[in-house]
Amino acid sequence: MEKIKNLQEILSNEDLRLTLLIDDLKEVKEKYSDDRRSQIEYSSSEVSIEDMIPNEEVLITISHLGYIKRTSLSEYRAQGRGGVGSKGASTREEDFVEEMIMAYNHDYMLFFTEQGKCFWLKVYEIPEGGKTAKGRAIQNIINLPKDDKVMAYISTKDLKDEEYINSHFIVMCTKKGVIKKTSLEAYSRPRTNGINAITIREGDQLLEAKMTNGNSQIMMAVRSGKSIRFEEEKVRAMGRTAAGVRGIRLANDKDEVVGMICVNDIQSSVLVVSENGYGKRSAVEDYRITNRGGKGVKTINVTEKTGDLISLKNVTDDEDLMVINKSGITIRIGVDTLRVMGRATQGVKIIRLREDDSIASVAKVTKAEEDVNCDKSNNSENDDINVESENE
Repeated sequence: MEKIKNLQEILSNEDLRLTLLIDDLKEVKEKYSDDRRSQIEYSSSEVSIEDMIPNEEVLITISHLGYIKRTSLSEYRAQGRGGVGSKGASTREEDFVEEMIMAYNHDYMLFFTEQGKCFWLKVYEIPEGGKTAKGRAIQNIINLPKDDKVMAYISTKDLKDEEYINSHFIVMCTKKGVIKKTSLEAYSRPRTNGINAITIREGDQLLEAKMTNGNSQIMMAVRSGKSIRFEEEKVRAMGRTAAGVRGIRLANDKDEVVGMICVNDIQSSVLVVSENGYGKRSAVEDYRITNRGGKGVKTINVTEKTGDLISLKNVTDDEDLMVINKSGITIRIGVDTLRVMGRATQGVKIIRLREDDSIASVAKVTKAEEDVNCDKSNNSENDDINVESENE
């Protein structure tokens, strides 16, 4: 009862409460009188968007008309042999998927333009879309001038990896036969408005850009029907603003480069196509290695019937070709339907054209699903395609 009485007195007497509080604080002060050992800092740690995005593997698809998207590989569940596949990207009638690139969300995509500029995007900055989505126009997601267009796409790892960026190179060529090699390190500091990747001389345009490890062989072909093959080491590394050196000598003022490939596997074959629908495959070894800057050797016998050479690709039997006519018609052809022929031959008719029509361009694409799954089982009910990732 005495304790209850004391507590009631404390509750009813404010002065007594304050006196007791002061006494308690003095006791604590005497007991813990040493200086503070912990340090209080008033700062807020910034969390980047990248920290919140899982570094998962994705499939980047780019269409012929310049639409791009990324899709998680989880949408492409592994399928056993004989599966029926599933519907892929939805595009306009005259469009098709031209590039399919495996990358990770934290990787970079480099975009090289006709006027010689380079733009960057983190892969996770590419708009995400499902398998059937069309994607977004590239000019709407990078600061691309209206009079310029993207000619080449390269995916690369973290640009902060010193060993990686100093052991890889970007090799570019122009329509006038210029070739240039620059260390990937020169492209390791992204800028929103892009940078100059190569100085383009008046009347010229960037045609191709490839990433190499410095030990590839380069092949270039021109409209007049000749091609050259030389070691990459014959092209010394230059700074970003350099214009490059001669890769192949043009036959005349109307001649121009139609393609460049980097050969790492001589098991692949060289495909050439002429504007009047003739084409052929030849073995890489049919093209002797020479010094850069020469006229090259005959890669197709150009005649009035064949028309000028318009495309050079390195291909395998596991790929298809999309042949686009100037009239707007697009035809898909399996590479494995074209037999390997001698280097200097005319080739065979790979597409029939109307008298007033000709081929505008040729793209290399993944083999059509119906061909890949030609031996599918009748009772397969799986509705997903088989996507395999191949590490560099």
